[in-house]
Amino acid sequence: MTVSVELNHLIIPSRNNRESAEFLATILGLDVGEPWGPFVPVETRNGVRLDFASVPLEDLRLQHYCFLIPEDDFDAVFARLVETGVTFHADPMGKQVSEINHNHGGRGVYFLDPGGNGIEIITQPYEPERRRPTTW
Repeated sequence: MTVSVELNHLIIPSRNNRESAEFLATILGLDVGEPWGPFVPVETRNGVRLDFASVPLEDLRLQHYCFLIPEDDFDAVFARLVETGVTFHADPMGKQVSEINHNHGGRGVYFLDPGGNGIEIITQPYEPERRRPTTW
């Protein structure tokens, strides 16, 4: 049986909800929404809302969030990342510092947000059957 299910929102723990939301929104070219209770939201193009929440430092655990963007947008997103001065890597283990990868026929990069979350940006999904043309 197939059920129609969509991801609606995620709560993303951070040291400072506003700082993390603004950082990611700036890098990805998205807008920061109006605060809602303890959350500062950022909504993706496919309607998934990322609700950033400030949590105590002892409660922070590394989380990983991967964002699929069109190949045509990578250069602009990457330029905004470089402008922040944040260290980035081509690999998830952080061994290829200041490099991007060319996995799966696309480009990708890893970095940490101000809340300590691992962020990955890719232009092609890992799964061959989900790969997209270079422009969407």
